[in-house]
Amino acid sequence: MNIVLVPGLMCDAAVWREQAAGLGAIGDVVIADHGDCDTLGGMAEKILVSAPPVFALAGHSMGGRVALEVVARAPRRVKRLALLDTGFEALAAGEAGERERAGRMRLLALARSQGMRPMAEDWARGMVHPARLADAPLMESIHAMIARSTPAIFEAQINALLNRADRTALLGEISVPTLVLCGRDDAWSPLARHEDMARRIRGSRLVDVPDCGHMCTMERPDAVGRALLQWLD
Repeated sequence: MNIVLVPGLMCDAAVWREQAAGLGAIGDVVIADHGDCDTLGGMAEKILVSAPPVFALAGHSMGGRVALEVVARAPRRVKRLALLDTGFEALAAGEAGERERAGRMRLLALARSQGMRPMAEDWARGMVHPARLADAPLMESIHAMIARSTPAIFEAQINALLNRADRTALLGEISVPTLVLCGRDDAWSPLARHEDMARRIRGSRLVDVPDCGHMCTMERPDAVGRALLQWLD
């Protein structure tokens, strides 16, 4: 079995490390690298160029949106789909969209003025369950992962997210076995959104992970790993 795992915003292979190790026992695992792509479609096309002819596809956060772009372009190549702590709608109109834009641009300005590490420390506080903030090894792994990137890559990925397509209609066209998973306390991509996604995707399975925020693969790696193994069974 071929398995492609897609990281999210400012994440690299470390975000999938625990799951990749477990899934490696049942298949060949590839973790996508977005490079300097500045559109979700470009990220999807980069995956399709190097991916096997058919594969199971899992995306976390922005990576879930990239996974939907892969499905939109090559639905017959994706045999199973997992969407973790993600979304499917375009940038909201009006005040809500402007708030999102302003929040992302504030972080970009911080990365440019003070560096990636201070930006990571600011951003990550809202990305995990409050109880995880005292988990020093977890927080260090998140901070270090983000700090490995650059403001230029951050800007490219922000641009991709702010110009994302609406994939609401696509959800109703998905027919492969699909896992929709969310940290129960994800403040960035809330459980209600995932319940909506699961209703729109025929036959999908919804899993909410307790005591978990947005960074589910790193906060609760065992629970996420079990859900992925069941998805692939």
